[in-house]
Amino acid sequence: MNYYDEYRSKLKTPEQAVRCVKNGDWVDYGTNVCFPTLLDKALAARRDELTDVKVRGNLAFGPVEIAECDPLREHFIYNSWHCSAYERKLCDRGLCNYIPMIFRNVVPYYRHFLNVNVAMMCATPMDRHGYFNLSCAAGIAKGILRDADIVILEINEHLPYIYGGFDESIHISEVDCVVEGGHPPLPEFPIAPPSEAESMIADYIIPYIQSGATLQLGIGSLPGVIGSRLSQSDVTDLGMHTELCGDAYYELFKAGKLTNRCKTYQPDKGVTGMVFGSRTLYDWVDRNPGVIIEPLEYVNAAETIAKHQNMISINSCISVDLYGQVNAESAGLRHISGTGGSLDYLTGAAMSRGGKAFICMTSTHKEKDGTLRSRILPHFNGEIVTNPRSQSYFIVTEFGAVNLTGRTTWERAEMLISIAHPDFRDELIRAAQEQKIWIRSNKR
Repeated sequence: MNYYDEYRSKLKTPEQAVRCVKNGDWVDYGTNVCFPTLLDKALAARRDELTDVKVRGNLAFGPVEIAECDPLREHFIYNSWHCSAYERKLCDRGLCNYIPMIFRNVVPYYRHFLNVNVAMMCATPMDRHGYFNLSCAAGIAKGILRDADIVILEINEHLPYIYGGFDESIHISEVDCVVEGGHPPLPEFPIAPPSEAESMIADYIIPYIQSGATLQLGIGSLPGVIGSRLSQSDVTDLGMHTELCGDAYYELFKAGKLTNRCKTYQPDKGVTGMVFGSRTLYDWVDRNPGVIIEPLEYVNAAETIAKHQNMISINSCISVDLYGQVNAESAGLRHISGTGGSLDYLTGAAMSRGGKAFICMTSTHKEKDGTLRSRILPHFNGEIVTNPRSQSYFIVTEFGAVNLTGRTTWERAEMLISIAHPDFRDELIRAAQEQKIWIRSNKR
């Protein structure tokens, strides 16, 4: 069968394709580098014709034209499942709302509860069999497209083709419109140079990681630094099972550390749900049989994660309180990012035979006025609880690593204060005493 005839019959300009969007519709965009820039711009151009169009996306690196063109949000209302730095700024301006979630549940939300009138996402060019690869967004893309009334694909010639276990592709017969056009090179996110504190955190974690372990490295500079430091260590034969594949994994591969051969589940395959990083990373995952992308509904399921022996999960956070509650989403009431897969991997790694879950942070941060603040707080006051205290495991700062599992409230307070910045320990002890989680035998 000649699928190119069907392709040509569905080929439209961006302006023609977005004519299907109506007042009150729910529209979905792709995630990260699969954001549909041409379609977004064409939809924004229809601003004065439309009202109350709600758009969902996540990890958009900007600009989101439908948000930027409508500061009063009379025509478009943009919402994100997980905020990038750009989307955080949109939130600050009142132009984006966060959708609370756990990443493995996003597609089931659509399946059971949400409506999608129009889905528009980027994909690779069609192959001779009539399939488009969903590339760096395959972790959630197919599940959303499957439930959409109308499916529009924007072809991005720069996207890597990533092999998958399932749901990594969509067939032309499932697509209503196809849009072509030139795109700039994919945005790049190389690993930032580590700070002294981040290097110290890595030094505390690396002794817990043995050869043959399977790694999940979360979003942020700290997990990236740890991956980079591991590439210089004596540890060998590491595996990859992760929500997000970033440059840290390529650094491990380049150093000969990432082989996947010792994985107890899906050996010889590095598994991910999303990809973004440098151009080198995109080239590495392109048609690489050693890297596969699968739905996050499966990749992030605790029972899938737990199948790996010696599963090591490393994620960062914004703050921790003395009870062991973890906040990775907000600074007070100011939204920063999202839950993502933090709770998924904390749960799955704890279930794994020999597994360990680490939550990392520098002990302090500086306000814009230069004031130094502790990231270990007496108690939360508006901060979002990403991981409940009942599921706290290892907490790590540049002053040490402590394991809160099974510990009482007074033990937790002592352990967390021991890894707080020394300048804040006395006031944290006073707070713990007032909160009745400090006893006479606690160390000072």
